[in-house]
Amino acid sequence: MNPVEDGTATLEDGVEDNDVAFVSSDEEMLPRDRQRRTHSYNYAYEKSMSLAEAKLFYQRHQEASRAHEGADPSRSPILSHHSVPVKTATTAGTDDALSSMAASVGSLKSSAGFTSSTSIHDPAAADTSNNPAYARMHESLQAADQSARNQVLQPGLTSSETAPYSFASHSIYGVGAGIAVHHGMEGYLPSDDAVNAELEIVCRKIRNILEQRNKYMQLSLQGPDCNPKDSPRWPIYPSPPEPVWDAEKERPKNEDKVVPEDQEPRASEPRTRKRRKMGQDIGEDFDMEDLLPLPGPSSSVFQLDSSSVYQVYEGEESNRPIVQIPSLRDFYMDLDTLTEVSTDGPVKSFAFKRLSYLEGKFQLHTLLNEYQELADSKKVPHRDFYNVRKVDTHVHHSACMNQKHLLRFIKSKMKKSPDEVVLFRDGKHLTLKEVFESINLTAYDLSIDTLDMHAHKDSFHRFDKFNLKYNPVGESRLREIFLKTDNFIQGRYLAEITKEVISDLESSKYQMVEWRISIYGRSVEEWDKLAAWVVDNKLFSPNVRWLIQVPRLYDVYKSSGMVQSFEDVIKNLFQPLFEVTQDPSSHPKLHVFLQRVIGFDSVDDESKAERRLYKKYPIPRDWNTKQNPPYSYWIYFMFANMASLNCWRQRRGFNTFVLRPHCGEAGDPDHLAAGFLACHSISHGIHLRKVPLLQYVYYLDRIGIAMSPLSNNALFLTYDKNPFASFFRKGLNVSLSTDDPLQFAFTKEPLMEEYAVAAQIYKLSAVDMCELAKNSVDQSGFELALKQRWLGPQCYLPGVAGNNVAKSNVPDLREAFRHETYLAELSLIERYSTPKHLFRTKTAADRAMPVTASIGSFSNTHIPYITTESPSQSKSPATRASSLAPPASDPASLSNSQTLLPESALSHSGSPAPASQDLLQPSSSPIPLVAGSLPEQKIIPGLVHERTRKGSTYSNSSTARADFHSSPGKQRDSDGNDYGVI
Repeated sequence: MNPVEDGTATLEDGVEDNDVAFVSSDEEMLPRDRQRRTHSYNYAYEKSMSLAEAKLFYQRHQEASRAHEGADPSRSPILSHHSVPVKTATTAGTDDALSSMAASVGSLKSSAGFTSSTSIHDPAAADTSNNPAYARMHESLQAADQSARNQVLQPGLTSSETAPYSFASHSIYGVGAGIAVHHGMEGYLPSDDAVNAELEIVCRKIRNILEQRNKYMQLSLQGPDCNPKDSPRWPIYPSPPEPVWDAEKERPKNEDKVVPEDQEPRASEPRTRKRRKMGQDIGEDFDMEDLLPLPGPSSSVFQLDSSSVYQVYEGEESNRPIVQIPSLRDFYMDLDTLTEVSTDGPVKSFAFKRLSYLEGKFQLHTLLNEYQELADSKKVPHRDFYNVRKVDTHVHHSACMNQKHLLRFIKSKMKKSPDEVVLFRDGKHLTLKEVFESINLTAYDLSIDTLDMHAHKDSFHRFDKFNLKYNPVGESRLREIFLKTDNFIQGRYLAEITKEVISDLESSKYQMVEWRISIYGRSVEEWDKLAAWVVDNKLFSPNVRWLIQVPRLYDVYKSSGMVQSFEDVIKNLFQPLFEVTQDPSSHPKLHVFLQRVIGFDSVDDESKAERRLYKKYPIPRDWNTKQNPPYSYWIYFMFANMASLNCWRQRRGFNTFVLRPHCGEAGDPDHLAAGFLACHSISHGIHLRKVPLLQYVYYLDRIGIAMSPLSNNALFLTYDKNPFASFFRKGLNVSLSTDDPLQFAFTKEPLMEEYAVAAQIYKLSAVDMCELAKNSVDQSGFELALKQRWLGPQCYLPGVAGNNVAKSNVPDLREAFRHETYLAELSLIERYSTPKHLFRTKTAADRAMPVTASIGSFSNTHIPYITTESPSQSKSPATRASSLAPPASDPASLSNSQTLLPESALSHSGSPAPASQDLLQPSSSPIPLVAGSLPEQKIIPGLVHERTRKGSTYSNSSTARADFHSSPGKQRDSDGNDYGVI
């Protein structure tokens, strides 16, 4: 069949597609599509709902839309995709509602009063123009769909002058669409008395662990609204290039660099800005003199307390730290609580059922809306997958190049600089030529096979062999020369090849990276050496930001005598950071480098066995054995010291850091529990597939997961078993990353290679890949000013309001589906975890409200289940929603508001609304919640008590409910017998 153009297509025999329903099957089929029967294959049966038929239905529906609604022919056709009817505006008592719609074509026709048919070549079924029931149904559905597409025109989503934003008329799906809602007349919700007691307990447990995570995120200032660099007045230096073309002319031409007014050069001190073409002269637009003078010293002081956590005090006389960090004991108690909940039977069943539902709902969405999403995407001028911004959210700097690139670089140095002294070993200096002679190699002998740096089959489940792949030709001396920052030549070779990789990135324009670079914790001088390497070699680019990876190698350092206890590692890691925060002039290059640092990573082989030698873990100064501390121990002390550091840096107006470790790649799934409590986002996370509860709460809190299927395929999990595709369908906040291009990639653009392989294996559509690219920008630590340039000025808002399809190429239809599904899950937890005495009394009008109209407005969709304010200070959900606005105008103003909501309910990106200074104090108890303000969901799959299935009236018995509340751990039947312990 020929391609579709403007809603019509002409077949080879001259018959229009619109008339094809009235032509016999043999006349309209092409020769290649004619029926071919074999003894085991019925071609006609297999093609009964083929792609061709779907296109024909799509076109016929477009013609019907034009006939009944007078729609603009230039617009893309609109599919009816409600599986639960929307109750349109009618007078009270009207009972002529439409019957429930089904998702399939056949059920759609039968529900509207048409003869059921399995083929669209049915004249009776095709003649819908004169059917009033069909016209009425189509009118309501198209009105709802058109309103959903206009959400982007309502940035506030709520207004005191207009009616509340209602999902009944604005959403693509009713909240009850395709979910386990009681299907009564018109999809009305059942009464509150049918709520299952077990479900209440499960939801309370989930809510409690979400509150625990929120407490840790607030204390450590890792939330989306806490970083001063997300203020629009934050200076980005060197400034990013000007947009090549901007149709809206949002910014004057001379405002490509965001500079605070008080830092602009005075007329008496003219400063010539250096400009360069992207991809050329890397670092030539950076000058250390432009950043002087540095900020002055602070009057606050810091010291290491008895628990090996650095504490900051207001002054010499103060004995109260500016932030109360949870103790090691508190952390492990919270961790044990989370582990206990994640292994609870009913909770696991609930989480598994909800995750299965989320995946199935996405598959239904794609079946119903695939063509509409593609049509919406095609309307966007200029933008496609290749020119949307995408960030490599997890890549190690020492492996950022591919093997061919490294091979060419080594051969070039052998040819041009063979007599350069590059190594001091065994008491003598060695030139590059002498080094290669010592291993009996010449430049001509080198090849990809000789380098032997690719992770082939021999590396699977062999992390020790994988680490040896970092050594070219298996020689550690070559790794020291070419891939180290601290060597005899001060890392000059690595800086040169890094500039070549940056040049490639800038030339591609649309690819950004967050490189991991190591600080080992062996000495306090490591920070100054690394900062000097970056600043002296001018490794600055608008496409690059840095993370600090800390290898968990205490046992190695202890065995070699480099450290005496684990406290020495903590001092080496954090003391220089507190010193430069107190007085930037004490480490000027480090201060400049830290402005480009996003956060910290913790790396090593997670599959190593963690033997618990202690019933109670000692503090770091007493950890002086050769045994390496467990993963959770490392995470806690990195979190605790980073939290104290962040509070001080935010007060000073410096950028703060986040914790983004390797987590869940191998080893104990409990690592994911520690990551959930203390970390902003994680890398890998493939073990989430084994723990449904953790996977579900990672979804609820929108925790970023940077996944690397090609890396996992070579080390721990084959590609076909990787859960990436399943996580994406469920709606987890996943992105694709390369991990180690040197070991896993073959092409010059490893990130595009990662996307290409995933698209082929998992059959990802163009919309799917653009959504993944958008997720990668959201997860990244780039400044908000850059994210707004890449994704749109409202990118920090959730849902359609924050989506600019002209920049992200993600259709509003997809964004609305994701956000509405997410809000429905949050409302489920909020509803069943709220004590019954806080529920408002339902009126007759409430009980008559259809499912799709029960949400109210977006101002009520943010769930205030977490707060750090006292009840008297807390804001109402409507106040909070109406206060969503662009970030504060200066770092000082980042401490004037409070976060009542899950961070992810406010923003997919972790991009800010204003930050809060009150977060520095311990959180108070949550405020009471108002129920009934969000989409309600009933009869959850699974988790139905046997007595409920048998028709027990236990839930309607006020006496039994009183017994339950008096003894929350047990449930009793009407005879007083225990029948369930949670």
